[in-house]
Amino acid sequence: MAACGTGVAEYSALLSPRCGAGACSRFAVSCRARPGNLSAQQKKKRGKNISPKQLSSNTKLLLTTEENRQLPDTSSRASMQPPQKSTSSEDNTNGAIGQRDEKIAAIGNEQQQHDDLQGKIDELEASLREGKTCEFSPYVVELLQQKLKTAKSRHQAGHQETHTHIQVYRQLIEEFQENLGKLIEESGRLEHSADGMPSEFWSHILLTIDGWFLEQKIPNTDANMLREMAWKRDDRILEAYFACRGAKESDIMETFLKLTLSGNSQCSSSLHIVHIAAEMAPVAKVGGLADVVAGLGKALQTKGHLVEIILPKYDCMQLDQITNLKVLDVVIQSYFHGNLFSNNIWTGTVEGLPVYFIEPQHPSKFFWRAQYYGEHDDFKRYSYFSRAALELLYQSGKKIDIIHCHDWQTAFVAPLYWDIYETQGFSSARICFTCHNFEYQGTAPAPDLSYCGLDVEQLDRADRMQDNAHGRINVAKGGIVYSNIVTTVSPTYALEVRSEGGLGLQNTLKMHSRKFVGILNGIDTETWNPSTDRFLAVQYSATDLQGKAANKAFLRKQLGLCSEDASQPLVACITRLVPQKGLHLIRHAIYKTAELGGQFVLLGSSPVPHIQREFEGVADQFQKNNNVRLILKYDEALSHCIYAASDMFIIPLMFEPCGLTQMIAMRYGSVPIVRKTGGLNDSVFDFDDETIPVELRNGFTFARTDEQLVQKDMQIDFSWDSPASQYENLYQSAVAQARGAA
Repeated sequence: MAACGTGVAEYSALLSPRCGAGACSRFAVSCRARPGNLSAQQKKKRGKNISPKQLSSNTKLLLTTEENRQLPDTSSRASMQPPQKSTSSEDNTNGAIGQRDEKIAAIGNEQQQHDDLQGKIDELEASLREGKTCEFSPYVVELLQQKLKTAKSRHQAGHQETHTHIQVYRQLIEEFQENLGKLIEESGRLEHSADGMPSEFWSHILLTIDGWFLEQKIPNTDANMLREMAWKRDDRILEAYFACRGAKESDIMETFLKLTLSGNSQCSSSLHIVHIAAEMAPVAKVGGLADVVAGLGKALQTKGHLVEIILPKYDCMQLDQITNLKVLDVVIQSYFHGNLFSNNIWTGTVEGLPVYFIEPQHPSKFFWRAQYYGEHDDFKRYSYFSRAALELLYQSGKKIDIIHCHDWQTAFVAPLYWDIYETQGFSSARICFTCHNFEYQGTAPAPDLSYCGLDVEQLDRADRMQDNAHGRINVAKGGIVYSNIVTTVSPTYALEVRSEGGLGLQNTLKMHSRKFVGILNGIDTETWNPSTDRFLAVQYSATDLQGKAANKAFLRKQLGLCSEDASQPLVACITRLVPQKGLHLIRHAIYKTAELGGQFVLLGSSPVPHIQREFEGVADQFQKNNNVRLILKYDEALSHCIYAASDMFIIPLMFEPCGLTQMIAMRYGSVPIVRKTGGLNDSVFDFDDETIPVELRNGFTFARTDEQLVQKDMQIDFSWDSPASQYENLYQSAVAQARGAA
């Protein structure tokens, strides 16, 4: 009969929270077994366990605790009044939402209390039915039944009242949600200005308009007018969007096309710029090129220009980094090796920029190779892509101001544009070619140039695309000769490549020196920001460097480095292990740092098998040394932690066109140790060089760091704002000359 005892104890506790466990247990002991099952000795003991006086005391306790029980008060419903209609104020809307949620929660809690009470009553009824066979005083049983009846009556009344209020309040909630939807819609119109909408919004609008035109749903003139309104962030586009959001596509197009009847937006100096590249961070990244395409594109967009990117659709790209990725209901055909091949066109937004991805339907599956570069037919792959990209622009009917191609992989664009597309009426654009590294020039046997439709006989000449040394076609040279603007990635590197650093192109660069300039790259200061970096153990800034010490301690623990001496210097290197990077200097730095009592961390890998094996051997030598760690792979999250933890950052490159690691290192308060070459010479200035103004000194050859130098490094502006302004000036000058000549 354990159920009897349990039920009474629970009921006792239910009626009075102050009822002690002892009282409940004493009462429960009296009904743990039926009298008929007791032995004579147990009956004797039973008579001693509970006396009439004790039973009377327990009964009194149950009687007096009735007044202490506070059942849910369903008579007061002031808190359940319907919410007042919200004004246009966002605070009122948020307040109403909060009140609604609180009231719903209160009703839910009250319902739960009633459900719990009903459960206890059901258990108690069962217990009492069994308990009637116990030798209780009839008076006690009668009192318990009266209390049970009272509790049940109150519960039923409260439940009915609560149910009524829930029904009423559900109706209020439905009305409230309907009104809230209208308020949100209205606030979208009233509170969101065109300038306040994020870049992702405008990129999505632009891609939608392009899709309509390419799918032949709207004419070219209307598409151009809508594009111009969208990239200039015309308020009418925003109003049309809110007016037809959620409608059918045909209704949306009709709403947008009405805008073209009222005339175009005012003219401005904004440019339409298209980058054609093999990489873009973070969706398809191998090296610094990817960061430049994304960083420069975002900076130009911020300055009010329409910026679009065209990439190959690799099978290995990071699709999760693309917003609103979709394939258009259109197929673009492009020429290659005597035939026309179809291309699927995908669109999406990356880092707030509209991006087009070209997926060739070619039997060679050019971009389904599980890697970006290093294929035996790279020359053919990228000549195909360059032709398809121009075909996409040509068929889109856009009036483009600047086509910016990057490295030899898309340098095909320059001669293709002038020899084929300009003669077909696609003549509004001017070409900018950026060579990020003159070590890679894209040479091949001359006949291979004909695959993309170029005339080999006309281009295989010393003053055009003939390679200066090998009797082959040189695509980078074609980019220089056929572009209106030619740039590289730092002023010092621009000087170096005019001599031996040009690797055979120095004479071509001298001939075209008037259009050749070096512009120092920037870095994405949103991604590389120690005060907001999500990968760091502790975020910090130039005005609060305590977090840097915490990150150093965290990295030491993660990598198993000795952490006894917090002042022990930590030297770091993050690089691809290729000959250009000064591998012998890196090895020397590892051994010398360990010898001098410092700590060294290397993060990087090599695409060259024998170099990878060589550094694996170095890692094995230091396996038991708790001051050296070599991580021979690339790890994005770990790279952020190393930048934040290191005191000094070694960049011993044999040559470096620009380099971003020294800028990132300084951004994180790690003092760079570099060779005086290329972009390193334009961004790092020796702290001990008295010929350099004091305010510019920010690096070392080798020396101990100090807090003042760290703070100075972190405060240098390495953003894309200044480089983007320089590109903007070059673009506008080229466009002005073209319009003047027209």
